[in-house]
Amino acid sequence: MNDPAPRQAENRRLTAKLWLFVAGSFAFGFALVPLYRVLCQVTGIGDQKQLTAVSRLAQPGTVDTARTVTIEFIGNLPTVGNWEFRPAQPTLAVHPGKLYEASFIARNLTGHDTVAQAVPNIAPGEAVSAFHKTQCFCFAPQSFKSGEERVLPIRFFVDRALPPGIDRITLSYTFYDTAPRVAAR
Repeated sequence: MNDPAPRQAENRRLTAKLWLFVAGSFAFGFALVPLYRVLCQVTGIGDQKQLTAVSRLAQPGTVDTARTVTIEFIGNLPTVGNWEFRPAQPTLAVHPGKLYEASFIARNLTGHDTVAQAVPNIAPGEAVSAFHKTQCFCFAPQSFKSGEERVLPIRFFVDRALPPGIDRITLSYTFYDTAPRVAAR
């Protein structure tokens, strides 16, 4: 009849390989954080310290009144029900080179004091280098009391070097409740 020993040995080898795969996947997940930081430092994309420094150095120039660019504001939440987060106005018509101010409204609906962080995104990608924030609530985490509503300002200008084919820029923020992540550490 069939000898079960070779089949058991094969099963043990397969089980060991699967456990190695699981351990490797777990280790890779932890390695992604430092790899992302290195990628941000090398490319300059997503590095909050570098973005903050660049935005503070950028200054508006002469105003191009012949050109109008529409800035669209979008507020996103990764989960539903814990926050209210939206732009104070959906769009703003701007002239390149002129400093503007807009704002978002955030309300803490978590039922407890917490800290939140906004992560920006600018589209289209060609407009990223021409969109300069001089002041933004996204530069630092924001502390909120339970039920607190706050107007979060942003000051920005669009560089005159914006490619000519771009007449609309979308500025979106995803608003994350960072307290659970901080507590988990």
